[in-house]
Amino acid sequence: MEKKLAAYICTGCGIGDALDIEQLGKVVTEESGIPICKTHPNLCSEEGVGLIKEDMNSEGVNSIIIAACSPRVMYDVFSFEGCIVDRVNLREQVVWTHPPGDEDTQMMAEDYLRMSVAKVNDMELPEPFKPEEEFSGDILVVGGGITGLTAALEAAKAGRNVVLVEKEAQLGGFQAKVGKIATFPYQGLQENDIQQLIDEVANNDKITVYTGAQVEKTAGGPCLFTVTIKQNGSTAEHRIGAIVVAAGWQPYDPEKLDEKLGFGASPNVITNHMFEEKFGSGQISRPSDGGEVKNVAFLQCAGQRDSNHLPYCSTVCCITSVKQALQIKEQDPDAGVFIVFKEMRTPGQAEDLYRKAQEAGVIFIRCQDPEVIASDGKLSVEAQDEVLGEKVILEDLDLVVLATGMVPVTAFGPDITQEEQEEEEKKKEEDIEVPLDVIRRSNILNLDYRQGPEVPALKYDFPDSHFICFPYESRRTGIYMAGCVRRPMGVAFAGEDAAGAVMKAIQCIELTTRGAAVHPRAGDLTFPEFQMQRCTQCKRCTVECPFGAINEDEEANPLPQVTRCRRCGVCMGACPERIISFKNYSVGMIGNMLKAIEVPEEDEEKPRIVVLACENDAYPALDMAGIHRMKYNAWVRVVPMRCLGSMNLIWIADALSRGIDGIILLGCKHGDDYQCHFIKGSELANIRLGKVSETLDRLALESERVRFETVSIIDYQRIPEILDDFANKIDEIGPNPFKGW
Repeated sequence: MEKKLAAYICTGCGIGDALDIEQLGKVVTEESGIPICKTHPNLCSEEGVGLIKEDMNSEGVNSIIIAACSPRVMYDVFSFEGCIVDRVNLREQVVWTHPPGDEDTQMMAEDYLRMSVAKVNDMELPEPFKPEEEFSGDILVVGGGITGLTAALEAAKAGRNVVLVEKEAQLGGFQAKVGKIATFPYQGLQENDIQQLIDEVANNDKITVYTGAQVEKTAGGPCLFTVTIKQNGSTAEHRIGAIVVAAGWQPYDPEKLDEKLGFGASPNVITNHMFEEKFGSGQISRPSDGGEVKNVAFLQCAGQRDSNHLPYCSTVCCITSVKQALQIKEQDPDAGVFIVFKEMRTPGQAEDLYRKAQEAGVIFIRCQDPEVIASDGKLSVEAQDEVLGEKVILEDLDLVVLATGMVPVTAFGPDITQEEQEEEEKKKEEDIEVPLDVIRRSNILNLDYRQGPEVPALKYDFPDSHFICFPYESRRTGIYMAGCVRRPMGVAFAGEDAAGAVMKAIQCIELTTRGAAVHPRAGDLTFPEFQMQRCTQCKRCTVECPFGAINEDEEANPLPQVTRCRRCGVCMGACPERIISFKNYSVGMIGNMLKAIEVPEEDEEKPRIVVLACENDAYPALDMAGIHRMKYNAWVRVVPMRCLGSMNLIWIADALSRGIDGIILLGCKHGDDYQCHFIKGSELANIRLGKVSETLDRLALESERVRFETVSIIDYQRIPEILDDFANKIDEIGPNPFKGW
């Protein structure tokens, strides 16, 4: 479109008192050639917004620069349909962090206006993605346990058509094997009522159920998924909008437990899962001979909270063991029932269940390291009672129940790319042995993705994308995790989880049908565009995309799947040929913003430092420093990044070759306890910085001129220290020799 630019400068919140507004106007009109530049004491007010809208209507303004507060606030106020808008942060990152009336403060504000002009000149109005195919709003639920059944029912209640796929012949999952259940507030053990939920799902017209089936192939992306379902030798195909994975859990393998816990030494040593499968709501007997059960010991945390087995707590084992103990007491009130525990965890109303067990005569023994002794057909447990301070021996036991934990069904080793899969198949053909832990794969979705056939399993094999900010989400857009495949949980939480995942799925469908991104840049209408004539098939974009949003054709050309894309720009930063760009975010655009910074001559002794700041954590931290009126060096010029992973190394070279004295990258913490909203962004940026030394060597510059720092939004108090320390280092190194070139 033909642009008609205008700039609006707010003088409120101390901006007008700290800056020479008239001089800022000259930067806009005389230096940048923008015909309209107006000021207002309260630009976010109804009158201020009306001023902008009046110019849009009367002057045809369609590209706007708003120099006021941070773009992280008032974004709804300064949103104008059909108009390009850029925000200049004069409040939080200029006047609230630097001395009023100071020359350096004024120069900073002027530079930010120049950078905004350069940005707006390169921006284009986003056009929502519209595929040739029709979007689907149906939801696929994988798994027919209590989570999957609840998810299907909740989606149907929301008006969505649902396809439910269960691998077993019957619905219900493990919960269908459970006889007695404990409800809260506790009113005694109740019969399992899951059949009622199964009947509701089976009789719902909006839900299509496949049992004894599996997903053979999943292709496409949100609202464009094509899912092939295999059942009894036949196949069916469905167009799907979003997917909820409620595939559930599996018991931890008791064969892996330490020998001292006695599994395998006697048939009367079983697990809590085996207890449910064997006895349900029926008679509880001795497994070895069906004899009467008079003495039972429950051993908690069997292989759990143990770095050699499961390092986490499975949350439901204590409640399950107490419930099972009460089942034995109901059958025989005189039975001796002991629960040996590390810490008893019955939170909330489940505490009442614990009290009822005490009242029923169940004896609780706190011990960190019990031992099961099986000798001459007899069972006993030795436990060092931490309360009594002495060893306790439980003799003549008829049954020992080990509380083993929950393992997600995604726990089948790492994800596998096309190249790795081909390499394994080649090894098999050549009869080369492939280790079992390498070839085991989960078989849930069978994604037709270049990045692998399943959702990547992360810490402890749970597939959460970002466990703090984005529960339910996986690293595959439009695919949401619910229930015990996401984290260990009980029945009540599984129902809540199902509803939460369905809400996410519906949000995904609604946004995608509007052509907008889902998360974390929800509502973003831009998407990566590829200039394929310059592509060298290097595969960098497909390899580095954290979300599997780019496939490849037979010739290794990238095939972007737009509805999978989260608009992070990692592919843009990865591309050595710079062929990937967004309508309002590109390599050239950021480059021109850097070139717009005025670099003083060496004798003025005013170095310039560029801060490339992640918009998710680092940029908010800079804002927080401003809100708390914390001061830092005025040599700094901040450029917000969608993600630090979108950083292209050409920016480093361009900035330094123009005389910028230093560059600091402010990104999220990476590693196992990552904070990056785009998973690998800050890590990739750090890796790419390893190659910067080549650029610096070529320019004959010191490596200390470029630095990487991790910062989260709550680390705002570190901002002045980080920036001032770097400024001191630049001052020590001396000016960039390229100044004035």
